[in-house]
Amino acid sequence: MSAFDELTESFSRLPGIGKKSAVRIVNHILKQDAAEAMHFAQRLSVLHEKIKPCSVCGTWTETDPCPVCSDPLRDQTILCVVEQPQDVGTIEAYKEFRGLYHVLGGLIKPLEGIGPDQLSFGSLIDRLKSGNIQEVIIATNPTVEGDTTALFLNKIISEQFTDRPIKVTRLATGIPVGGDLEYIDKRTLSLSFRGRTSF
Repeated sequence: MSAFDELTESFSRLPGIGKKSAVRIVNHILKQDAAEAMHFAQRLSVLHEKIKPCSVCGTWTETDPCPVCSDPLRDQTILCVVEQPQDVGTIEAYKEFRGLYHVLGGLIKPLEGIGPDQLSFGSLIDRLKSGNIQEVIIATNPTVEGDTTALFLNKIISEQFTDRPIKVTRLATGIPVGGDLEYIDKRTLSLSFRGRTSF
């Protein structure tokens, strides 16, 4: 296998990049000068050295704890639970949420052998016990696994914090702003009816 094919194969293993996209990326790198390609390779080689999971919330960071966890101006009473570190970046980009985060590291998927013990539920409960959290927002995806994880999380929080009830909420799901009912799928429409609110 040639160097071109090997690099194409490596890029095609990345999420969201198929064979054609991988070929375009490798061709783009070849069109650049060698110094730029070496600079790219160097940045890639130090990625694991410089970026680690935050010891508090689990998101990717170069400083530990991460900028969100170490920011005293964040609302220390609200905790948003997400599936993966990249979800923190997605929410932060909108600058709407000012609380703290907790990364589970995945979702409960019994068929794939992923249960609560493989995720960071233990450290989440420890944070809830030691902190001033009054509300947990579950921001898992509205899938079967996301719903299962959300229900499990709600159950353990309600069972473990009977003396100090913690409000557990879930991100709203349903028809997007500007959406057209004609094109909404059945599940989204069903969730919209269940999650309807008063004026």
